[in-house]
Amino acid sequence: TQGVSSAASDVYKRQLEGRALMAAKRGVDIAMAGSFFLLFGWAYALVWIGVLLSSGRPAIYMQPRYGKNGRVFRFYKFRSMVADADGVLARHLREDAAARLQWAKYQKLDRDPRITPFGAILRKYSIDELPQFWNVLKGDMSMVGPRPCMFSQKDLYGGYWGHYCAVRPGITGLWQISGRSEVSYRRRAAMDADYVATLSLRHDVAILFKTFAVVAGARGSG
Repeated sequence: TQGVSSAASDVYKRQLEGRALMAAKRGVDIAMAGSFFLLFGWAYALVWIGVLLSSGRPAIYMQPRYGKNGRVFRFYKFRSMVADADGVLARHLREDAAARLQWAKYQKLDRDPRITPFGAILRKYSIDELPQFWNVLKGDMSMVGPRPCMFSQKDLYGGYWGHYCAVRPGITGLWQISGRSEVSYRRRAAMDADYVATLSLRHDVAILFKTFAVVAGARGSG
């Protein structure tokens, strides 16, 4: 009886520690996202205007993505692609065998015909990701976590899907600091599982600092 009681106590302790960690992580998310808009709201507005002037409406691109527990949410980015981007991609992949292979492995293209000239600048320095601070404030996303998964990418996670659904997706994560478009999607899924298995605020802080260095150098962007 004493052994059972001790085991139950250990489980309860781990549950409390997990809840405390997630509550602290959420507090950091709100503080960082709120501070961004207070300090850099003017820059956000300038980018918005730049997208409108360079390629018209809409300035914000919205797409359904999978979030925590597999819940679907509306994901925001500054629009960096042309109209009918899905059609443009489909035609390009039909006509270019090398592009088909690269897309199948990475879900990214070195030369993406969908991206506008201004959009290429936004993507190079990850400026197109700024609207996701709204997702963080809304509770759809976290500052650090797996990148939000598109519907077409769910099956690529395989046995790691449960890990993905265990936390909120993030603006940045292990994938962003490990090569981004240079990393295969299979490896990306494994990184997400490793992140969840070793989740800690200290790890999140380390990833955030490394993200600043990667973005400044525009390494693996795209």
